[in-house]
Amino acid sequence: MSYLESMPKTLRWVLQVGGIFLLLFTLFRLTVWIAFRPDEWSWVETLPSFLWGLRFDLRWIAGLLLPVTLLSIRANWSPFYSERNKRVWTTYLALVTLIVFFFFSAGFGSFSYNQTPLDAGAMNFVEDFAISLTMIWETYPLLWMLAGLGMAVWFLRWMYRRVHWQVVARTDGKGIAHRPIYFVLASLFLLWLVHGSITIRSLRRDDCFQLPSSFAAYLAVNPLQNFATTWRLRQLPEKDIPSVRTAMPIVRDWMGLADTRLGGLRRQVAPHSDAWESRPNLVLIQCESFSMYKSSMSGNPLNATPFFDSLSTQGVFFDHCFAPHFSTARALFAILTGIPDVQFFRFSSRNPASVSQRTLINQLDGYSKHYFLSGSPEFNNFEGILSNIQGLQMHTGDYFKGEKLNVWGVSDRDLLLQSLAEMRKQKDPFFAYIQTAGNHRPFQKSIPVGDSSFRRVEYPVDTLLKYGFESNDELNAFRYSDHAIRQFLEAARRESFFANTLFVFVGDHGVAGNAKAVYPILWTEQRLTDQHVPLLFYAPHLLAPQRRSEIVSQIDVLPTIFGRLNQSFEQVSLGRDLLSPDKKNHYAFLTNTADRIGMVTNDHYFSRNVNSGEEILLPVKPGVARVTLQYQDSIRKELSRVTQAYADVARFLLFHNKSN
Repeated sequence: MSYLESMPKTLRWVLQVGGIFLLLFTLFRLTVWIAFRPDEWSWVETLPSFLWGLRFDLRWIAGLLLPVTLLSIRANWSPFYSERNKRVWTTYLALVTLIVFFFFSAGFGSFSYNQTPLDAGAMNFVEDFAISLTMIWETYPLLWMLAGLGMAVWFLRWMYRRVHWQVVARTDGKGIAHRPIYFVLASLFLLWLVHGSITIRSLRRDDCFQLPSSFAAYLAVNPLQNFATTWRLRQLPEKDIPSVRTAMPIVRDWMGLADTRLGGLRRQVAPHSDAWESRPNLVLIQCESFSMYKSSMSGNPLNATPFFDSLSTQGVFFDHCFAPHFSTARALFAILTGIPDVQFFRFSSRNPASVSQRTLINQLDGYSKHYFLSGSPEFNNFEGILSNIQGLQMHTGDYFKGEKLNVWGVSDRDLLLQSLAEMRKQKDPFFAYIQTAGNHRPFQKSIPVGDSSFRRVEYPVDTLLKYGFESNDELNAFRYSDHAIRQFLEAARRESFFANTLFVFVGDHGVAGNAKAVYPILWTEQRLTDQHVPLLFYAPHLLAPQRRSEIVSQIDVLPTIFGRLNQSFEQVSLGRDLLSPDKKNHYAFLTNTADRIGMVTNDHYFSRNVNSGEEILLPVKPGVARVTLQYQDSIRKELSRVTQAYADVARFLLFHNKSN
């Protein structure tokens, strides 16, 4: 009898079930490739990702099947020993299949929503489970999805039982003995697959980042591996940054901070000669998902924001502003603290070690301070960040009257107009922070049915996709946000305080998508669309209009506001006054959840993959003059040095810039 013919029934079953799992893992990767691959990708370029993916898949399949082989060393625990054992083991496989399918579904959803693989950053939303679940319920056909998942698991459990029956049918009467040594050897083989390497060093997630692009690496690593690895990274302490001593002088020089007598980044800023002596009211509006490339200001012909486009010609408008990170909570943190949230897999708002921070707003003496959000401030612990503002009055949730459209509360129109009513009551100068949420999933529920002043538009799907929108619902949600801002400002202009009020509008983040129709291909391929947002300072009685195209950052918002006030203030953050004549360099530091830190300047985009060390340097504008390879290498080295130093200092400040 040959070795294969003498193979015990259990190992035959394990081998066939492993084949089913391998087919499922491969089909998932193939589906992701078909749905999300870059247009120019070929099968040849994809092959290395599938080969790396095979190693990760075999690791997880081996881990799932290892309990069967290990426990079956004892014959009475084998799935072929009794009917009861068969039920136990097929139920076990059905449960692990459910887990695998859950991660596949979440992984596909992550690619669809963020164009990145599922990672432990998803736990930031699990911590707000009720709100996140409600958003999913309102956006997707959740019951049908769960029903489909249940049917798939039921079918595969039937398949496992059928394979079990087939093994019995093919081996009964052949006198195949139960030999423990076979199971020991099989278990050792599965343990080697879990190790994933022929060397002592085991297979690691970072290994696949040697592939030529982030998408290639994302395609290789399956959702279970990526989540498990990043979960461990999420738990690592980030307080100790030994390199900060050498990084700090580099950052000070990059920022143009000549006076370092106070140490670190601390500096005392005197009022400018042209500062406003009128103690203006300050209204800061953080606009949800305000992608620059989707807006009218970019020249996008779908003209989603015509009012804001006209408004941008009446104020100081920065058309190359970048959010340091992709996330509403991270935007709130960056704006209020002046520090990029450089924690990769958890929000600083959710980290007790970093949520307590200084903010310039506490130096607004004599101002009443207000925060407006129509949803819950518990989401992503917004209230934890806001608790750093002394004397802040919170107006959230049920404060706003009117129809609750979805989990995010009332419409942007109701939010803005009711916030204006509260401002009208103030006798002292006021600071108001308004956070919109209407331009967000579920897009189909972001517009009040009874608002007859707004009219939807409809475009063919190919037109929508060409100009960066996924659906007419998304386009109209964006248009309605612009409509709400129009009604808000038209009402505000009738208020007595309007002439002495500075309105600041900034997007919280962009949205990944096709920006090729309006921006260089770099925006789409390197996902600058995620973080490119409009920034407008609007005070027609106080500020002369300008359109400015230098690179700036979200963290610069508060220092720029304070630069207009007739008061000195102390600053410790990385933010700068964008209207200061002494500003040195034009740049924005960027990072993302998964694997990159980078710096955008007026001429170049530099990026480093923190896993592989791969660095890229690309021209930001098509018309940037060609330079010699030697000069290009010099630029890359300088931006590499500055970017790493900036990241180190930012991470240090997250844990050592406590509020007073």
